[in-house]
Amino acid sequence: MASWRRLASPALRGLAGLRGEGAAPGRYLHTENHDTARLETSSAKTLMDIGTRRIFSSDHDIFRQSVRKFFQEAVVPYHAEWEKAGQVSRELWEKAGQQGLLGVNIAEERGGIGGDLFSAAVVWEEHDLQGVRTFAKKDGSDWILNGSKDTAELFFEDVRLPASALLGHENKGFYYLMAELPQERLLIADMAIASCEFMFEETRNYVKQRKAFGKTIAHLQTVQHKLAELKTQVCVGRAFLDSCLQLHSAKRLDSATASMAKYWASELQNSVATQCVQLHGGWGYMWEYPIAKCFVDSRVQPIYGGTNEIMKELIARDIVSDK
Repeated sequence: MASWRRLASPALRGLAGLRGEGAAPGRYLHTENHDTARLETSSAKTLMDIGTRRIFSSDHDIFRQSVRKFFQEAVVPYHAEWEKAGQVSRELWEKAGQQGLLGVNIAEERGGIGGDLFSAAVVWEEHDLQGVRTFAKKDGSDWILNGSKDTAELFFEDVRLPASALLGHENKGFYYLMAELPQERLLIADMAIASCEFMFEETRNYVKQRKAFGKTIAHLQTVQHKLAELKTQVCVGRAFLDSCLQLHSAKRLDSATASMAKYWASELQNSVATQCVQLHGGWGYMWEYPIAKCFVDSRVQPIYGGTNEIMKELIARDIVSDK
């Protein structure tokens, strides 16, 4: 039985294209089972077509159009400027919040917009816990926080936090973080596959335009075979990832499967990046080409969210466990 969620909040009405006074109040978001007649990416014209993948509905398509438009208008023109500055402007986050692109699948009563997991995945796709060394001690009713984290070096020294800043129960923070790891790893995996899809389409367009020996290099059999290999690998990865999204939506995604998704998708992302740069030739090494940025960005994926060596360790423990 399909379920429906009323788009009651201003953010969701806005994302559905219902902004302004007199907007129709009765829009619904179809959140479960979705049109089985929809094309999968392997059969679509491009891997980034809107309206594909049976885990989504037509309402998700409307949402994706809105999200894609936001990134094209609010991010792409300023990306080079932010790269030079080394940070994204605060104004972008404020605009994203106004558009309802933050906290997508968090309940409205907790400050989110009440969308489902698949709505959150739309945003993910278009945009080492043991390494955390922090300690909080009580000082009256307050907490004093000290510590640091790897990757982006963050240091906390005598940070005073009021008692009201405590989330959940005392001494349960690490357990709360552990409980969210499957979603974090799923998010990284989904972003990795989305990057693979983007890189493939960039490369497909490039080889159909780049000429050598009097014709485009897309006419070369070696290039055609490489594109066939890449598309197959990306589509197989997308099928597994969409299955993981469905499992997580039903609260059935276990840690080992999430680790498989993160490990496999991030390794695939690096492989696709390397091969797509190769198909671009020397131009693929030029910073002006999107594929060069994708190549650089892909390298961190097997590192954060738990290194892929840790992912293999978690998968292996599940394999050999007697439980």
